[in-house]
Amino acid sequence: MSVFDALVGQEHVIEVLERAVADPRSMTHAWLFTGPPGSGRSVAARAFAAALQCERGGCGECRDCRQALNGTHPDVTYVTTDKVIIDIREVRELVTIAARSASQGRWRIIVIEDADRMVERTSNVLLKAIEEPAERTVWLLCAPSQDDVMVTIRSRCRPVALRIPPAEAVAELLVTRDGVDPATALAAARAAQSHIGIAKRLATNPEAADRRRAIMDVPGSIRGVADAVLVAARLMERASEEATAVATERDAAEKAALMRTFGIAEGDKIPPQLRSQIRTLQEDQKRRATRVQRDALDRVMVDLLSFYRDVAARQLGSRVELVNADFTSSVEQIAADSSSEQTLRRIEAIQQARRRLDANVAPLLAVEAMCVGLRPQG
Repeated sequence: MSVFDALVGQEHVIEVLERAVADPRSMTHAWLFTGPPGSGRSVAARAFAAALQCERGGCGECRDCRQALNGTHPDVTYVTTDKVIIDIREVRELVTIAARSASQGRWRIIVIEDADRMVERTSNVLLKAIEEPAERTVWLLCAPSQDDVMVTIRSRCRPVALRIPPAEAVAELLVTRDGVDPATALAAARAAQSHIGIAKRLATNPEAADRRRAIMDVPGSIRGVADAVLVAARLMERASEEATAVATERDAAEKAALMRTFGIAEGDKIPPQLRSQIRTLQEDQKRRATRVQRDALDRVMVDLLSFYRDVAARQLGSRVELVNADFTSSVEQIAADSSSEQTLRRIEAIQQARRRLDANVAPLLAVEAMCVGLRPQG
């Protein structure tokens, strides 16, 4: 067993990380893990953190490995945000933590799983700490690509580029780790485009599978502008429901934990001097809900892109395997009813909607414009 077992299809990365753990000459104080969503960049960072703390180089069984992987190791600090950006206050706290010596482990390790969510002034706070690191302190940053991180930071980090694993490798992991039957695992891995987390949800969560089926029905349900507006409203409603489902339980648990910290029992009146902390928590939760909704919408768009990619493949006579093989009849119907030029225009409409969301355009307007762009023309 090894902490790197969960890194699917990343043998080239595992080799680099294992060499750094075993040979101090291969070690450096800052690393940047990059790769598309689902490639496992945060999994790689966590596994590397565990291996650095482990006396046996990442056995996966000792206390240091278990604590590092579970996020409870006293000398490994993880930062992952459900908000749109990482707050500058969080980074300042990290810099303070990074200056301390390790209390139990071999290294003081800081893992920032969403380094691309730092604005420039926040990145500048981090830059000083990376330029002049404390002894035996290691920074592990994760981002979709090097271009998503400020150049002055990425130039001081050793890059580790992950790739999307083969669908067959993801399916094998679902079978061996999660007990999914092979056929379901392979279909889910292909539908998720090898994103391990999404593949697991599709294979094990009936509600996730139902949501995907509803998305795959979108291309055939838009016949005009009126249909486009109605579909956009449904997509927004689904994204809001998903965001609410994710947030409700977590928000309540966070508030209860904060109240316990202050020694306030449920139902007690909140003292005036503590109301600002409660208000700050609620504001953070509201920002997080915004990100969850945007991520849900982006996932819808990625699924639609995969559908029209399959349509284009059929129209152009390509022999590539379909991403959505379980919706072959729908793909072939749309391919027969439209031209490859129309398909490319539809793909561009989806991409434009993703760019608009990134630019903070009102989500409903972006989704409506996308759906209008998906209607038959000519």
